[in-house]
Formats: sequence, structure tokens, C-alpha cells
Amino acid sequence: MTEHSPLPPAPARPDRVIVLCTGRCGSTTLARACAHLDGWTAAHESRTHLTGPARLDYPARHIEVDNRLSWYLGRLARDIGDDAAYVHLTRDPEAVAQSFARRANQGILRAYRQDILTHTRWRQPKSPLIEQCRDHVDTVTANIEAFLATRRHVMRMRLENISADFDRFCDWIGATGDLGAARAELAHRHNATQGDHPA
Repeated sequence: MTEHSPLPPAPARPDRVIVLCTGRCGSTTLARACAHLDGWTAAHESRTHLTGPARLDYPARHIEVDNRLSWYLGRLARDIGDDAAYVHLTRDPEAVAQSFARRANQGILRAYRQDILTHTRWRQPKSPLIEQCRDHVDTVTANIEAFLATRRHVMRMRLENISADFDRFCDWIGATGDLGAARAELAHRHNATQGDHPA
């Protein structure tokens, strides 16, 4: 009889979930829906004010939704790696860019326009605002996809399919809870810009 090497054990399901996204794609809505899952905590941008190890020190059984983590991917790889599961939450890129354009003078988009692009408004004054927003969305999305290409536990969710994707997500992490209340959160427009979808 030929001896076979035993199969490697199946990877344990991580007890932390990190949701990466551009922002303006349903991140607040998803965090609020996840708050209705039993045995999990969930938060939106809960540690953005911290530096050093504390910035990424998420507790066990926690779901964190934070668009700014797209600028911490090297540290995520180094300090957490495959000890977390990762979700890439997306929305139609043009819709995201248009939403950012309506909030161009605040938050991460203002920082991108004024500092990452190094004062484009003065050095390239004819650069359309929407092109700067599209550039931001494309850059962040590419950063996230490159990071996720080397991760073991990855799921993708789309705002346009959020209800069905949320059910898949719950199955993926083995979560139960008040799913009726969670779905009601998904149907509500959280942090939406006028004329926009949930963000």
C-alpha cells in the first residue's frame, strides 16, 4: 500500500474581519448592519485617531470598516497578515468619484487633492475636479487589489448587491444574529450625500 502524506489542516477562520474600501461605497451602512451580528463587535473608522501599534490593534471577534486602511496596507501585511479575513467593499467607480466630487473640500479627498497630488489646483488649474476624484478612486482600488492578491481569506462585496452579499458574508464568517435588523440597516441611507446612495 502506498503511503500518502496527510493533508494539511484547513486554515482556521480568522476572528477579525477588516473591510477595505475607497469610501463613499456603503461603508457606514455595512458597519451598522454588522453591529446586529451576535458575538461580534463592529465599528466604522474606530481607530483612525491612533498611531503606532494601537492603530491596528483590533480585538478578537471584531469587524472593522475603514477606508483609510488603504494607506496602511504595508503595516496590515506586516502586523496582521493572514490572522484577519479581508473584505473588499466596492461600488461602481464612477458613482464613487461623483460622490467624492460632491464632498471634494472635506475629508480624505481634500487631503488627496491638496497634498497627495501636491496642490494640483494651483500647479495644474485646468485639471477637472472629477478627474482628481477618479484618480483617487483608481489609486485606492489598485492598492487594495494588490494587497488582497497575497491574502488567504478574501471576500468581495458590492454596494449594488449588498443584501445578497451580506448574506454570503454572514455565512463566510459563520455569523448569526438579528438579520432582520441588519437588513433594515442595509436598506437605510447612512451618511449619504444629497443625490447619492448610502455611504
